[in-house]
Amino acid sequence: MKIYSNNILKKAILAVTIACSVSACKVNDDEFFELPDRGGIDAASLFDAEGSVQLHINRVYDNVIPQFIYQDNVSSTMSGRYGIHLASDENIFPAADQWARTALGLQSALINHDVRFAGNTYNHASGGNKYFDIAKCNAAIKYIPGGKMSDAKKKEFLGQYHALRAMTYFELAKVYGGVPLTLEPIDPQNINVKGRASARQIFDVVLSDINKSIEYLEGVQWQDANGRGKIDKLIATCIKAEVLMYWASPQFNPGNDESRWITARDANKVAYELAYNTHGKRLLPNYADIFRLEGTENTEAILVRTYSSTLERRGHDGEYRARPASAQGGAHQGFQASTRLLDAYPMKDGNPIGSTASAYTYDPVMFWQNRDPRFEATIAYNGSTWPLDGDLNRKQWTYNTAINESNLRGVYSKRFTSIAPPTSVRYQSNLGGNGMDWIEIRLAEVMLNYAECANETGDLATAKDMVREIRKRAKIEQGTGTNDYGLGSITSEGQMRDLILNERMIEFAFENKRNSDLRRTRRMHLLTGNMETIEVLLRNGNTTKNILEAKDANGVMFRDKININDKATYLQYFQQARVISPGNYQPYNIPEFHYFYTFHNDFVNSGIDIQPTIGWAGGTFDPLAD
Repeated sequence: MKIYSNNILKKAILAVTIACSVSACKVNDDEFFELPDRGGIDAASLFDAEGSVQLHINRVYDNVIPQFIYQDNVSSTMSGRYGIHLASDENIFPAADQWARTALGLQSALINHDVRFAGNTYNHASGGNKYFDIAKCNAAIKYIPGGKMSDAKKKEFLGQYHALRAMTYFELAKVYGGVPLTLEPIDPQNINVKGRASARQIFDVVLSDINKSIEYLEGVQWQDANGRGKIDKLIATCIKAEVLMYWASPQFNPGNDESRWITARDANKVAYELAYNTHGKRLLPNYADIFRLEGTENTEAILVRTYSSTLERRGHDGEYRARPASAQGGAHQGFQASTRLLDAYPMKDGNPIGSTASAYTYDPVMFWQNRDPRFEATIAYNGSTWPLDGDLNRKQWTYNTAINESNLRGVYSKRFTSIAPPTSVRYQSNLGGNGMDWIEIRLAEVMLNYAECANETGDLATAKDMVREIRKRAKIEQGTGTNDYGLGSITSEGQMRDLILNERMIEFAFENKRNSDLRRTRRMHLLTGNMETIEVLLRNGNTTKNILEAKDANGVMFRDKININDKATYLQYFQQARVISPGNYQPYNIPEFHYFYTFHNDFVNSGIDIQPTIGWAGGTFDPLAD
């Protein structure tokens, strides 16, 4: 199979060649993402000089490392269909995105032509064409060894390129299972890439690349000032561990071959010990600080995409999307928790809501009380404290007619917002926003990956050890007797499996892990019921509104002085939160064969023998068939 027809492929190769000619290319304004113009370097000598190779790899980083969530969900990326890969049950983002709705079966169903993850454009923009990203890596891996740089520099670059290629193929495999495989620069006069490689073949290549990356990056250390975000041995080791966990998980291992889990467990143990013992990685003491602290201050972050509020074209709109209108925000629906996420948080002693083992009784009226402290750190509910713009006592009101609010939400997400006033709330004219780095891998994820693999190989004790440490950081109470932070009642592999998946939903709330977790564990097609969230209504309508919003002589509204944690007081002004289904869409309905999507028509029709995936219209290709 040819990835593209000859004419299209020649255009692609020409575009890649032009991209390798880096004279006067301006990418970004810091040391990592931009080097001074070296006076023009032709494509033939690109891989001889450190400066040109650095600029070349910067472009690959820019496309491969995930962006801040929702930043790339735009019409120019994957024809505006990135929402398919953000869809989950943790939020009501599907209410704002037709492709997320379609992916979850809330509105019609996906068809063969819908998924554009591989890309369908012939440019070098992020998400435009995964095979352009691969082509850049292929060229570098082919030609750097014969170039004129020192052996040490060659290894530094090769280690990064191998990891970036591995990441790209890994993401393609997560979406499609088996994909076209090319590891060499393609000669347009001698095209011989054929067929879709199986998932096993893709994973073999990914692991080979990662092992080379680990080898080449041995001893390489980047300085935070100009190397934050660059791949090192620790990052490559953590990626390898995650890849092996995926290979062992139900999406790729429906027959539950235990040997895969054993291999994954061993790799995740190595990754955890390397992070903890060698690199000194630690869980941050305060969960709320995870995205607020950067650089050497953040002992938890492992792989990040760097951003800046003051460097041109290096910002994002995360602050604006999370904030309410009363704080100059836009209140994106992707940051509005679903009732499933709200209910996922256990009580303060780690036991699920409604559990008789808990020392606390769940109250559906005062639903925020006595919950896992991560609830308070993440969810802004009616009358909660949400520090913004330097005001540590600021209250957030979510009742349905609250003054100064538009795009009103029953709950908001506090994550990704800064306490201190940002340079500007909005990212506009290529500047502003809060400049917060996106954390793609952090220690907590490495620990939960290790916990899952340990549990699947019968090591319940290690699985509990990892989760216990995460719950201790969250300030969950140990409890009395055998409670053990809510882990005491867990006695089986199945119970622990469910607890870990729920723990991931809480720990990584709004971090874009949920879609992949549901697909990896084959839980996506088991979703039932409706997409739901909550709204808060006043008692006695405008009469109560006028009372709450009346100001005293100091300009303080009456509502800011009431004790919302006193139930009688709360119910004097507000009704119990009401469950609503935004848009009145259909219930979740995801076909089981959607764990592997199929290529869109343009991709299929432009190549030879690109078979649709089984389950899809005309599908004959089984990604799991060796």
